[in-house]
Amino acid sequence: MEMQHVVEVEQGRAAADGRPSVGPAYRSAFARGGFPPPVAGLDCCYDIFRMAVEKFPDNRMLGHREIVDGKAGAYVWKTYKEVFDLSTKIGNSIRSRGLAKGSRCGIYGANCPEWIITMEACNAHGIYCVPLYDTLGAGAVEFILCHAEVEIAFTEEKKIEQIFKTFPKSAEFLKTIVSFGKVTQEQKENASKYGLEIYSWDEFLSLADQEFDLPVKAKTDICTIMYTSGTTGDPKGVLISNASIICLVAGVDRLLNCVNEQLEQTDVYMSYLPLAHIFDRVVEELFMFHGASIGFWRGDVKLLVEDIGTLKPTILCAVPRVLDRIFSGLQAKIASGGFIKSTLFNLAYKFKQFRMMKGAKHNEAAAICDKVVFSKVKEGLGGNVRVILSGAAPLATHVEEYLRVTCAGSFVSLPNQMCMIGTVGPPVPNIDVCLESVPEMNYDALATRPRGEICIRGETVFSGYYKREDLTKDVLIDGWFHTGDIGEWQPDGSMKIIDRKKNIFKLSQGEYVAVENLENIYGLVSAIDSIWVYGNSFESFLVAVVNPNKEALESWAAANGISGDLEALCENPKAKEYILGELSKVGKEKKLKGFEFIKAVHLEPVPFDMDRDLITPTYKKKRPQLLKYYQGTIDNMYRSAK
Repeated sequence: MEMQHVVEVEQGRAAADGRPSVGPAYRSAFARGGFPPPVAGLDCCYDIFRMAVEKFPDNRMLGHREIVDGKAGAYVWKTYKEVFDLSTKIGNSIRSRGLAKGSRCGIYGANCPEWIITMEACNAHGIYCVPLYDTLGAGAVEFILCHAEVEIAFTEEKKIEQIFKTFPKSAEFLKTIVSFGKVTQEQKENASKYGLEIYSWDEFLSLADQEFDLPVKAKTDICTIMYTSGTTGDPKGVLISNASIICLVAGVDRLLNCVNEQLEQTDVYMSYLPLAHIFDRVVEELFMFHGASIGFWRGDVKLLVEDIGTLKPTILCAVPRVLDRIFSGLQAKIASGGFIKSTLFNLAYKFKQFRMMKGAKHNEAAAICDKVVFSKVKEGLGGNVRVILSGAAPLATHVEEYLRVTCAGSFVSLPNQMCMIGTVGPPVPNIDVCLESVPEMNYDALATRPRGEICIRGETVFSGYYKREDLTKDVLIDGWFHTGDIGEWQPDGSMKIIDRKKNIFKLSQGEYVAVENLENIYGLVSAIDSIWVYGNSFESFLVAVVNPNKEALESWAAANGISGDLEALCENPKAKEYILGELSKVGKEKKLKGFEFIKAVHLEPVPFDMDRDLITPTYKKKRPQLLKYYQGTIDNMYRSAK
């Protein structure tokens, strides 16, 4: 197999001593001559910020939209120097509350300038930053505050009450709360009952009346403890060192340089993906490294597209759920333009797609179409987007292809490589990757189509799970991190994620079902927004709960003379038949086996959401919770389908 985007660094080995076989280890062809060298003077995360302040003191660093008379205005900006001065004050105030190197500081709330200012204050003093997803409920917040022994918590104003719900348990460690906004007198009295002090942002800034020396920080020091979003059981605290983040930043930087998408200080980034996840954290560190600008959303997903339009970012990071939403919005806009407009769009799309498949670059494939047709689509994302980074979960192939053709040539699978659609691209240039066979799922890492669990080695790998040696031993073996994702090497050296090691179950006839793979295939149906496939070892067939696409279902109903709102349509047996038919169609196209076809569906008008604890903050499905929530529905489907 000639894999031009990777180079082999270690041979594979056969199964031995009860361990499964392992395929060869590869690294990115961009790291053929070695991994990116360390930057002189860059030993910890704080150095990224410190050096940027020295180089680019007057560049715009952090921006937010000012709310005037209840309306959102333009973005207002703080420079690197202004942010540095504020973070120095916050750092001194944190130290004045008795914290020192190795203490834990929680940050709870949506991304905002204060979030980054607090993070940099922690980085300066070697204090472990413990971010909490702003969508977590009180139970998970209490678990993390206690497990990490958090002594000071910074929080969005509207989340203060959520922290109060964690008392008295969390008050064993927690002694100070700081609001990113204001604090009421009642909140001050409530906190003091538990022996805590609570400050508004401005009060806390003025607390620092002495300068504290910055401690020496080593590359191997822990910088942050990021808790997983907990798809199963309690969240796990992932220990991430300074070296890990610096190395990730260098790797993504090398990758962008190698594909001629160098970051410039004029670049603008929209910060809305949770900073509690490593994906967004690393990208924001990279922007700071280059003295570029970071603008924050208003914290409401319904207003996100409007925020993007105002900020006009040049680089957009997104998880598939968000790109799906953008895709549906753009499609609806085109469809509403009437027959001629949508025909023109489809012709231009097919032409440009054909040219790109033949190897033409995004910006050269169809210049006239870009100008006349696709500029309107691009305008929907502010007009300046040149790179889209998609991460955290597999992205539906049709969505990726659409955005590559219409908006941005670059995905961080390699830009302009249309054959990589549906893959996560080759490895970033600072890790080694191999596949380990999973015999019980029939995945063989040494087969001609190598498939197996993706294992990663390199400085970017986390240092372990906090206070969970047992779990650390399960996933970190001989320096390799076992990700739990099942991958398949493509002939060109890109990696395709096809499954999850844990998301496998047996049907009553003994067939193994790789459920994530099926959901990705069924996700290609344009009439649905989301699907959860279910089966167990007592039943011989699969059923599913589907979030139908509102526009698609309504236009099908109109064409078939069926009336009613979305809720009524979801109850309609003919609508269920229609969706089942669409799922079967794609199943046949993709040559699924008989037992992989879905025999019954329930149409759910309300999208799977965090309010009902059905998905994580990174939009991954929480399968145990979905089962609990839909147990009655599942039982009914099995009863009526037999």
